[in-house]
Amino acid sequence: MTDPKALQVALFVDSADFDSIVRFSKNPLIKGFTTNPSLMRKSGAADYEAYARKVLAAVPGHAVAVEVIADDLPTMEAEARAIATWGPNVNVKIPVTNSKGELTGPIIKRLSADGIFINVTVVFTTEQVRAVAECLCPDTPAIVSVFAGRVADTGVDPLPLMRETLAILAPLPQAKVIWASTRGLLHIVQANDIGCHIITVPPDILDKLPMLGKDLTGYSLEGVQAFFRDTQAANFAIRL
Repeated sequence: MTDPKALQVALFVDSADFDSIVRFSKNPLIKGFTTNPSLMRKSGAADYEAYARKVLAAVPGHAVAVEVIADDLPTMEAEARAIATWGPNVNVKIPVTNSKGELTGPIIKRLSADGIFINVTVVFTTEQVRAVAECLCPDTPAIVSVFAGRVADTGVDPLPLMRETLAILAPLPQAKVIWASTRGLLHIVQANDIGCHIITVPPDILDKLPMLGKDLTGYSLEGVQAFFRDTQAANFAIRL
Protein backbone atom coordinates (compact mmCIF):
# COMPACT_ATOMS: atom_id res chain seq x y z
CA MET A 1 0.00 0.00 0.00
CA THR A 2 1.55 3.28 -1.09
CA ASP A 3 -1.35 5.66 -1.73
CA PRO A 4 -3.77 6.60 1.08
CA LYS A 5 -6.41 7.31 -1.56
CA ALA A 6 -6.33 3.64 -2.55
CA LEU A 7 -7.38 2.46 0.92
CA GLN A 8 -10.63 0.48 0.92
CA VAL A 9 -10.97 0.54 4.71
CA ALA A 10 -12.90 3.61 5.90
CA LEU A 11 -10.89 5.94 8.11
CA PHE A 12 -12.60 7.22 11.26
CA VAL A 13 -10.84 9.70 13.54
CA ASP A 14 -10.71 8.59 17.17
CA SER A 15 -10.95 11.93 18.96
CA ALA A 16 -13.35 14.21 20.80
CA ASP A 17 -11.25 17.33 20.29
CA PHE A 18 -13.60 19.72 18.54
CA ASP A 19 -10.97 21.58 16.51
CA SER A 20 -9.41 18.30 15.33
CA ILE A 21 -12.80 16.95 14.31
CA VAL A 22 -13.58 20.05 12.26
CA ARG A 23 -10.12 19.96 10.67
CA PHE A 24 -10.30 16.31 9.71
CA SER A 25 -13.88 16.63 8.43
CA LYS A 26 -12.46 18.64 5.54
CA ASN A 27 -10.22 15.74 4.53
CA PRO A 28 -12.00 13.59 1.91
CA LEU A 29 -10.26 10.48 3.25
CA ILE A 30 -12.08 10.78 6.59
CA LYS A 31 -15.50 9.12 6.71
CA GLY A 32 -16.43 9.43 10.38
CA PHE A 33 -15.48 10.00 14.00
CA THR A 34 -15.54 8.00 17.21
CA THR A 35 -15.66 9.48 20.69
CA ASN A 36 -15.98 8.07 24.19
CA PRO A 37 -16.34 9.48 27.72
CA SER A 38 -12.57 9.38 28.29
CA LEU A 39 -11.90 11.38 25.13
CA MET A 40 -14.73 13.77 26.00
CA ARG A 41 -13.16 14.41 29.40
CA LYS A 42 -9.71 14.88 27.87
CA SER A 43 -11.18 17.43 25.47
CA GLY A 44 -12.57 19.48 28.35
CA ALA A 45 -16.26 18.74 27.88
CA ALA A 46 -18.21 20.00 30.90
CA ASP A 47 -21.69 19.16 29.59
CA TYR A 48 -21.61 15.74 27.90
CA GLU A 49 -24.81 16.14 25.89
CA ALA A 50 -24.16 19.73 24.83
CA TYR A 51 -20.64 18.87 23.69
CA ALA A 52 -21.78 15.80 21.77
CA ARG A 53 -24.55 17.75 20.06
CA LYS A 54 -22.04 20.45 19.10
CA VAL A 55 -19.79 17.84 17.47
CA LEU A 56 -22.70 16.18 15.64
CA ALA A 57 -23.89 19.52 14.29
CA ALA A 58 -20.40 20.54 13.17
CA VAL A 59 -19.93 17.48 10.91
CA PRO A 60 -23.40 16.60 9.57
CA GLY A 61 -21.97 14.65 6.65
CA HIS A 62 -19.94 12.31 8.83
CA ALA A 63 -20.90 9.45 11.14
CA VAL A 64 -20.14 10.17 14.79
CA ALA A 65 -20.12 7.59 17.60
CA VAL A 66 -21.34 8.82 20.99
CA GLU A 67 -21.23 6.47 23.97
CA VAL A 68 -23.67 5.88 26.82
CA ILE A 69 -22.27 6.75 30.24
CA ALA A 70 -24.43 4.71 32.63
CA ASP A 71 -23.34 1.35 34.05
CA ASP A 72 -26.67 -0.37 34.76
CA LEU A 73 -28.41 -1.86 31.76
CA PRO A 74 -31.83 -0.15 32.10
CA THR A 75 -30.25 3.31 32.27
CA MET A 76 -27.84 2.45 29.45
CA GLU A 77 -30.80 1.55 27.28
CA ALA A 78 -32.63 4.77 28.14
CA GLU A 79 -29.50 6.81 27.39
CA ALA A 80 -29.02 5.00 24.08
CA ARG A 81 -32.54 5.86 22.99
CA ALA A 82 -31.95 9.50 23.96
CA ILE A 83 -28.58 9.75 22.18
CA ALA A 84 -30.12 8.27 19.03
CA THR A 85 -32.27 11.43 18.76
CA TRP A 86 -29.35 13.86 18.95
CA GLY A 87 -28.64 13.83 15.22
CA PRO A 88 -29.14 11.84 12.03
CA ASN A 89 -25.40 11.11 11.85
CA VAL A 90 -25.08 9.55 15.31
CA ASN A 91 -24.41 5.93 16.14
CA VAL A 92 -24.77 4.91 19.78
CA LYS A 93 -21.80 3.25 21.42
CA ILE A 94 -22.57 0.60 24.00
CA PRO A 95 -19.81 -1.38 25.74
CA VAL A 96 -20.09 -5.12 25.31
CA THR A 97 -20.32 -5.46 29.10
CA ASN A 98 -20.80 -3.08 31.98
CA SER A 99 -18.14 -2.58 34.67
CA LYS A 100 -19.39 -5.67 36.49
CA GLY A 101 -18.83 -7.88 33.44
CA GLU A 102 -22.56 -8.25 32.67
CA LEU A 103 -23.14 -8.74 28.96
CA THR A 104 -25.17 -5.91 27.45
CA GLY A 105 -26.69 -8.29 24.89
CA PRO A 106 -30.31 -7.91 26.11
CA ILE A 107 -30.39 -4.16 25.53
CA ILE A 108 -28.40 -4.44 22.29
CA LYS A 109 -31.05 -6.86 21.03
CA ARG A 110 -33.95 -4.54 21.89
CA LEU A 111 -32.30 -1.42 20.53
CA SER A 112 -31.25 -3.11 17.30
CA ALA A 113 -34.75 -4.57 16.85
CA ASP A 114 -36.11 -1.03 17.18
CA GLY A 115 -33.88 0.20 14.37
CA ILE A 116 -31.34 2.08 16.49
CA PHE A 117 -27.84 2.23 15.01
CA ILE A 118 -25.67 0.57 17.68
CA ASN A 119 -21.88 0.60 17.91
CA VAL A 120 -20.85 -2.21 20.29
CA THR A 121 -17.47 -1.30 21.73
CA VAL A 122 -14.59 -2.64 23.87
CA VAL A 123 -14.83 -6.06 22.20
CA PHE A 124 -11.76 -8.27 22.69
CA THR A 125 -12.74 -11.90 22.01
CA THR A 126 -14.51 -14.00 19.41
CA GLU A 127 -16.87 -15.21 22.13
CA GLN A 128 -17.99 -11.62 22.63
CA VAL A 129 -18.35 -11.14 18.88
CA ARG A 130 -20.58 -14.21 18.62
CA ALA A 131 -22.71 -13.04 21.54
CA VAL A 132 -23.17 -9.63 19.91
CA ALA A 133 -23.95 -11.15 16.50
CA GLU A 134 -26.80 -13.14 18.03
CA CYS A 135 -28.35 -9.88 19.28
CA LEU A 136 -28.17 -7.79 16.12
CA CYS A 137 -31.15 -7.35 13.83
CA PRO A 138 -30.10 -8.19 10.24
CA ASP A 139 -31.97 -5.17 8.88
CA THR A 140 -30.50 -2.57 11.25
CA PRO A 141 -27.12 -0.90 10.68
CA ALA A 142 -24.63 -1.82 13.39
CA ILE A 143 -20.94 -1.60 14.17
CA VAL A 144 -18.79 -3.97 16.22
CA SER A 145 -15.63 -2.29 17.51
CA VAL A 146 -12.86 -4.79 18.23
CA PHE A 147 -9.92 -3.34 20.14
CA ALA A 148 -7.28 -4.93 17.94
CA GLY A 149 -4.59 -2.48 19.00
CA ARG A 150 -5.03 -3.30 22.68
CA VAL A 151 -5.01 -7.00 21.84
CA ALA A 152 -1.65 -6.43 20.14
CA ASP A 153 -0.45 -4.65 23.28
CA THR A 154 -0.72 -7.99 25.10
CA GLY A 155 1.65 -9.65 22.65
CA VAL A 156 -1.15 -11.38 20.74
CA ASP A 157 -1.44 -11.04 16.96
CA PRO A 158 -4.89 -9.47 16.37
CA LEU A 159 -5.18 -10.59 12.75
CA PRO A 160 -6.76 -14.02 13.46
CA LEU A 161 -9.30 -12.36 15.75
CA MET A 162 -10.16 -9.71 13.16
CA ARG A 163 -10.50 -12.26 10.35
CA GLU A 164 -12.78 -14.42 12.48
CA THR A 165 -14.83 -11.37 13.48
CA LEU A 166 -15.42 -10.55 9.82
CA ALA A 167 -16.47 -14.16 9.17
CA ILE A 168 -18.86 -14.25 12.14
CA LEU A 169 -20.58 -11.04 11.08
CA ALA A 170 -20.62 -11.83 7.35
CA PRO A 171 -24.23 -13.16 7.48
CA LEU A 172 -25.33 -9.75 8.81
CA PRO A 173 -25.05 -7.43 5.79
CA GLN A 174 -25.78 -4.28 7.82
CA ALA A 175 -23.06 -4.99 10.41
CA LYS A 176 -19.65 -3.40 9.99
CA VAL A 177 -16.42 -4.22 11.79
CA ILE A 178 -14.14 -1.58 13.28
CA TRP A 179 -10.46 -2.17 13.90
CA ALA A 180 -10.08 -0.03 17.04
CA SER A 181 -7.15 1.19 19.16
CA THR A 182 -4.86 1.62 16.19
CA ARG A 183 -1.19 1.79 17.11
CA GLY A 184 0.43 2.74 13.80
CA LEU A 185 0.22 2.84 10.01
CA LEU A 186 0.89 -0.90 9.85
CA HIS A 187 -2.49 -1.52 11.49
CA ILE A 188 -4.19 0.54 8.79
CA VAL A 189 -2.51 -1.54 6.09
CA GLN A 190 -3.40 -4.78 7.88
CA ALA A 191 -7.02 -3.76 8.37
CA ASN A 192 -7.24 -2.80 4.71
CA ASP A 193 -5.65 -6.03 3.51
CA ILE A 194 -8.10 -8.29 5.40
CA GLY A 195 -11.15 -6.35 4.23
CA CYS A 196 -12.03 -4.69 7.54
CA HIS A 197 -14.77 -2.14 6.99
CA ILE A 198 -13.58 0.67 9.28
CA ILE A 199 -10.51 1.58 11.30
CA THR A 200 -10.45 4.20 14.05
CA VAL A 201 -7.22 6.19 14.10
CA PRO A 202 -6.02 8.91 16.50
CA PRO A 203 -4.99 12.24 14.94
CA ASP A 204 -1.25 11.78 15.53
CA ILE A 205 -1.22 8.59 13.46
CA LEU A 206 -3.44 10.02 10.73
CA ASP A 207 -0.95 12.84 10.34
CA LYS A 208 1.60 10.17 9.32
CA LEU A 209 -0.45 8.94 6.35
CA PRO A 210 1.89 10.61 3.83
CA MET A 211 4.55 8.11 4.97
CA LEU A 212 2.66 5.18 3.44
CA GLY A 213 4.94 3.58 0.87
CA LYS A 214 7.90 5.79 1.76
CA ASP A 215 11.14 4.65 0.12
CA LEU A 216 13.01 2.76 2.84
CA THR A 217 16.48 3.43 1.45
CA GLY A 218 15.79 7.15 1.51
CA TYR A 219 14.25 6.81 4.97
CA SER A 220 17.43 5.09 6.15
CA LEU A 221 19.52 7.97 4.84
CA GLU A 222 17.28 10.48 6.63
CA GLY A 223 17.91 8.63 9.87
CA VAL A 224 21.67 8.67 9.42
CA GLN A 225 21.58 12.37 8.58
CA ALA A 226 19.48 13.13 11.66
CA PHE A 227 21.90 11.26 13.93
CA PHE A 228 24.81 13.14 12.35
CA ARG A 229 23.13 16.52 12.89
CA ASP A 230 22.51 15.66 16.54
CA THR A 231 26.14 14.61 16.96
CA GLN A 232 27.38 17.90 15.56
CA ALA A 233 24.92 19.95 17.62
CA ALA A 234 26.12 18.18 20.80
CA ASN A 235 29.81 18.65 19.90
CA PHE A 236 30.43 14.99 20.65
CA ALA A 237 33.93 13.64 20.01
CA ILE A 238 35.77 10.37 20.50
CA ARG A 239 39.44 10.61 21.39
CA LEU A 240 41.56 8.46 19.06
